[in-house]
Amino acid sequence: RQRGYVRNFRDYARDLEQFFEEIVLPDCRGPYYILAHSTGAVIALLASPSMVNRVRRMVLLAPFLEVPDLPVSMATVRRVCAIFCALGLGRLYAAIGPRPKVPPPFEVNKVTSDPARYRRNVGIYEAWPQLALGGPTIRWLKAAAAAAQAVSDPDFMAGVRVPMLIVAAGADRVVSTKAVEAYARKLRVGSLLMIDGAEHEILQEKDIYREQLLAAFYAFIPGTGDAP
Repeated sequence: RQRGYVRNFRDYARDLEQFFEEIVLPDCRGPYYILAHSTGAVIALLASPSMVNRVRRMVLLAPFLEVPDLPVSMATVRRVCAIFCALGLGRLYAAIGPRPKVPPPFEVNKVTSDPARYRRNVGIYEAWPQLALGGPTIRWLKAAAAAAQAVSDPDFMAGVRVPMLIVAAGADRVVSTKAVEAYARKLRVGSLLMIDGAEHEILQEKDIYREQLLAAFYAFIPGTGDAP
């Protein structure tokens, strides 16, 4: 139950498109914007061609384009994972394994430097363990690597037309900050905000980092400049 599974990240993109068609467009007044994080940011990128006449702007936080300090490319990751999947091993954990019964201490987490917000998240999973996922499986990693390759294709990037603010976490240990920075600079409609010192979960970071993100968000999204 703790294994996240998807055969193709385009399934998630189609889910987003269906959500817009069945929920957002009938029941919510526009204009529409997307805020997405990590693999969600990659899904938003995959869906962006179908969103060009629906979504005015996107803010993408720490998109999962590459793993930091990985000695091989994401294409190689996908190919190796494909071999394991062909051998029937796709359900094996690629890293971490099942979520431990005892939450790891704050000092070893890689997503936030804010102890209060970390404890809040631990409390949520302790109260509702059915919400928790373990580490990524080999099949999920194969799908994630394929999605990262797809959105990094030069032809795909040249066709992105929704204006985007891409936010990179300077101390990210989950996704490659260098890859995020390079990607944002190549996008014709992209701009980059680097938050030095922030870990991966920028919205769950210390206020000194989180407030930089919120200020940029309010400046980039029309009509939110007076938000508290």
